[in-house]
Amino acid sequence: MHKSKPNPSLGGQLSPAEIRQLEQRYHTLKSQLQQLGWVAQGSVSPQPPHAWRLTRKVKAKTVSLALTADQALLYKEAIANHRLLEDILREMRAISEEVLQKSLPGVQKRRRKNHPKSALS
Repeated sequence: MHKSKPNPSLGGQLSPAEIRQLEQRYHTLKSQLQQLGWVAQGSVSPQPPHAWRLTRKVKAKTVSLALTADQALLYKEAIANHRLLEDILREMRAISEEVLQKSLPGVQKRRRKNHPKSALS
Protein backbone atom coordinates (compact mmCIF):
# COMPACT_ATOMS: atom_id res chain seq x y z
CA MET A 1 0.00 0.00 0.00
CA HIS A 2 1.29 3.46 -0.94
CA LYS A 3 1.97 5.52 2.16
CA SER A 4 1.49 9.26 2.02
CA LYS A 5 3.14 11.03 4.91
CA PRO A 6 1.25 14.23 5.60
CA ASN A 7 2.83 16.40 8.26
CA PRO A 8 0.39 18.79 9.87
CA SER A 9 3.18 20.34 11.96
CA LEU A 10 4.75 21.99 8.91
CA GLY A 11 3.66 25.60 8.36
CA GLY A 12 2.01 27.19 5.38
CA GLN A 13 -1.00 26.57 3.22
CA LEU A 14 -1.37 23.80 0.69
CA SER A 15 -1.35 24.73 -2.97
CA PRO A 16 -4.35 23.72 -5.11
CA ALA A 17 -2.14 21.04 -6.74
CA GLU A 18 -1.20 19.62 -3.33
CA ILE A 19 -4.85 19.56 -2.28
CA ARG A 20 -5.79 17.73 -5.51
CA GLN A 21 -3.02 15.19 -4.92
CA LEU A 22 -4.20 14.56 -1.34
CA GLU A 23 -7.84 14.32 -2.53
CA GLN A 24 -6.81 11.73 -5.13
CA ARG A 25 -5.00 9.67 -2.48
CA TYR A 26 -8.02 9.99 -0.16
CA HIS A 27 -10.38 8.75 -2.91
CA THR A 28 -8.02 5.84 -3.64
CA LEU A 29 -8.16 4.89 0.05
CA LYS A 30 -11.97 5.13 0.01
CA SER A 31 -12.12 2.72 -2.92
CA GLN A 32 -9.81 0.34 -1.04
CA LEU A 33 -12.28 0.38 1.86
CA GLN A 34 -15.09 -0.65 -0.48
CA GLN A 35 -13.08 -3.65 -1.66
CA LEU A 36 -12.49 -5.05 1.83
CA GLY A 37 -14.31 -8.24 2.72
CA TRP A 38 -15.34 -9.38 6.19
CA VAL A 39 -13.42 -7.92 9.14
CA ALA A 40 -12.70 -9.50 12.50
CA GLN A 41 -10.39 -8.86 15.42
CA GLY A 42 -8.30 -11.47 17.17
CA SER A 43 -5.79 -14.13 16.23
CA VAL A 44 -6.04 -17.66 14.88
CA SER A 45 -3.68 -20.41 16.00
CA PRO A 46 -3.47 -24.16 15.43
CA GLN A 47 -4.84 -26.38 18.18
CA PRO A 48 -3.64 -30.01 17.82
CA PRO A 49 -4.62 -32.54 16.63
CA HIS A 50 -6.82 -31.11 13.79
CA ALA A 51 -8.44 -27.95 15.07
CA TRP A 52 -7.90 -24.22 15.20
CA ARG A 53 -8.57 -21.61 17.88
CA LEU A 54 -9.71 -18.00 17.53
CA THR A 55 -8.69 -15.80 20.45
CA ARG A 56 -9.99 -12.26 20.90
CA LYS A 57 -10.94 -9.70 23.54
CA VAL A 58 -14.59 -9.09 24.38
CA LYS A 59 -15.34 -6.50 27.09
CA ALA A 60 -11.75 -6.72 28.43
CA LYS A 61 -11.93 -10.54 28.68
CA THR A 62 -10.08 -13.02 26.47
CA VAL A 63 -12.50 -15.28 24.63
CA SER A 64 -11.52 -18.40 22.68
CA LEU A 65 -13.52 -20.21 20.05
CA ALA A 66 -12.76 -23.60 18.46
CA LEU A 67 -12.71 -23.50 14.64
CA THR A 68 -12.56 -25.93 11.76
CA ALA A 69 -9.75 -25.53 9.22
CA ASP A 70 -12.16 -23.84 6.78
CA GLN A 71 -13.38 -21.43 9.45
CA ALA A 72 -9.77 -20.66 10.40
CA LEU A 73 -9.01 -19.64 6.81
CA LEU A 74 -12.01 -17.28 6.75
CA TYR A 75 -11.05 -15.75 10.09
CA LYS A 76 -7.42 -15.29 9.01
CA GLU A 77 -8.59 -13.35 5.97
CA ALA A 78 -11.03 -11.29 8.05
CA ILE A 79 -8.30 -10.47 10.59
CA ALA A 80 -5.93 -9.40 7.79
CA ASN A 81 -8.76 -7.22 6.39
CA HIS A 82 -9.22 -5.63 9.81
CA ARG A 83 -5.52 -4.73 10.00
CA LEU A 84 -5.68 -3.25 6.51
CA LEU A 85 -8.81 -1.32 7.50
CA GLU A 86 -6.95 0.21 10.46
CA ASP A 87 -3.99 1.18 8.23
CA ILE A 88 -6.29 2.79 5.67
CA LEU A 89 -8.22 4.72 8.34
CA ARG A 90 -4.97 5.91 9.94
CA GLU A 91 -3.81 7.33 6.60
CA MET A 92 -7.22 8.88 5.84
CA ARG A 93 -7.17 10.64 9.23
CA ALA A 94 -3.67 12.02 8.59
CA ILE A 95 -4.65 13.31 5.13
CA SER A 96 -7.86 14.83 6.50
CA GLU A 97 -5.98 16.56 9.30
CA GLU A 98 -3.48 18.06 6.87
CA VAL A 99 -6.12 19.31 4.43
CA LEU A 100 -8.37 20.67 7.18
CA GLN A 101 -5.53 22.54 8.85
CA LYS A 102 -3.76 23.80 5.76
CA SER A 103 -6.40 24.46 3.13
CA LEU A 104 -7.34 27.87 4.58
CA PRO A 105 -5.34 30.41 6.57
CA GLY A 106 -5.48 29.82 10.29
CA VAL A 107 -5.59 32.11 13.29
CA GLN A 108 -2.62 34.44 13.59
CA LYS A 109 -0.50 33.47 16.56
CA ARG A 110 0.32 36.22 19.02
CA ARG A 111 3.90 36.86 19.93
CA ARG A 112 4.76 35.76 23.41
CA LYS A 113 5.57 38.60 25.77
CA ASN A 114 8.95 38.57 27.43
CA HIS A 115 8.42 38.56 31.18
CA PRO A 116 11.37 39.43 33.39
CA LYS A 117 12.51 36.52 35.53
CA SER A 118 12.13 36.89 39.23
CA ALA A 119 15.13 36.73 41.55
CA LEU A 120 13.96 33.31 42.82
CA SER A 121 14.24 31.60 39.42
